[in-house]
Amino acid sequence: MKHYWLAALLSMLIGYEADAMEITKYPVIESIIENLSTKHGYPKSELLQVFSQVQLRPTVVAAIKKPYEALPWHRYRQLFVTDTHIRDGMEFWTRHRETLDRAEGKFGVPQHVIVAIIGVETRYGQNMGRYRVLDSLTTLVVQYPRRRAFFSSELEQFLLLTWEEGLDPLKVKGSYAGAMGVPQFIASSYRHYAVDFNGDQRRDLIEQPEDAIGSVANYLHRHHWQAGKPIAGDAIVEKDSVVERYVTEKLKTNSTVARLTKAGISSTIPLNGASQAALVRLESGAKQEYRIVFNNFYVITKYNRSIHYAMAVFELGEELRKRRVSG
Repeated sequence: MKHYWLAALLSMLIGYEADAMEITKYPVIESIIENLSTKHGYPKSELLQVFSQVQLRPTVVAAIKKPYEALPWHRYRQLFVTDTHIRDGMEFWTRHRETLDRAEGKFGVPQHVIVAIIGVETRYGQNMGRYRVLDSLTTLVVQYPRRRAFFSSELEQFLLLTWEEGLDPLKVKGSYAGAMGVPQFIASSYRHYAVDFNGDQRRDLIEQPEDAIGSVANYLHRHHWQAGKPIAGDAIVEKDSVVERYVTEKLKTNSTVARLTKAGISSTIPLNGASQAALVRLESGAKQEYRIVFNNFYVITKYNRSIHYAMAVFELGEELRKRRVSG
């Protein structure tokens, strides 16, 4: 996800700010080439040819320093829980109803959650990113040292992915952070969690929505989605003074429903007292909002490590589910 106004500006600049990379200036890139060649058998001559055509793009570094998730909740929510996202989501759901039925049946992940993730990520495949993934990842490796280890790994994973799947690494496009396709999988997730869900013997998250749907469901399933269990609910607080004691910003449950209930914090949905839970706070203009969240909420954060992200998926999904039930 990107800062909404910055993304528009950056997309205008993509073709204007790139500098060709001289491989010999960057030992980290030479090390990646050597590792791919010696450990995985990727022909070194091909790698040198590919990297000689990389364009370094400083705008990806600017973008990654100002992610959407840094926005206050009420502004972040306005980007994704919208009439347009709901309308397009209902159309996507109708168009792919049979595939979503099959995905839910196989992986146990509700259809409205799958649709909501794809809606938040790319507005149902309408915005999959304009950057060459190779350019983005290489730029982040050499110009963003704070996360160099992560992006170095993703760059290797990307090159292995394109090699294995027969893709041209110079043509695959995605986000400034290197996420690809309808569900915006990073390369390591693509290699480990993407599935062939339409039976054509390929895992294609860029051109095949069926594979994207199955892969999102498989990703959440593999990260321990609990079928039939809740995601989140509004918190009802009896004593304002106790709230801050229980609020957490960590991406895991730290309490139980019974403990929160004993403290005067309950939910709008019926719950088992033994259920693992947490209380989170959301900035909503001049006021604070509180939600009780559960394990499935934190499974969504495995997709994007942000409370705002998971809450947007939850709320968009709920709007889609209600619309589906009512009409």
